[in-house]
Amino acid sequence: MYKHILVPLDNSKADEAILKHIRQLAKLTNAKLTLIHVADGFMARNQKRLGASPEMLEDWGYLKQLEGELRSEGYETDAILECGEPVEHILAAADREHCDLIAMSTHGHRFLSDFILGSVAENVRHRTHIPVLLVRA
Repeated sequence: MYKHILVPLDNSKADEAILKHIRQLAKLTNAKLTLIHVADGFMARNQKRLGASPEMLEDWGYLKQLEGELRSEGYETDAILECGEPVEHILAAADREHCDLIAMSTHGHRFLSDFILGSVAENVRHRTHIPVLLVRA
């Protein structure tokens, strides 16, 4: 069914929800997992000029730790750290890596905060042709 699953993470407690679900799904389908985090703060957007921030180094460490955990559990896994607009990088990675599912957690924001802040999950869902699994954190 699924051969390659892209798992966008935001280095928060919300990640636990999708990781719990995705472990079971990947085991059932023997799918490869690609973890992605997109750093989108000022430093991340200007990292070529300013260098990697401590936050970005922490994000990379977090991804590598999860990658190691999943590999030790028997999953084929890799990790990607991008900088910039999350939706754009998630969609580009899904295409570039030939993923056939994007699995991500949602924070459960309501209309007003999504309207003001935007929702990465909603934008990904509306802009991709790849199936999207959303799990509320």
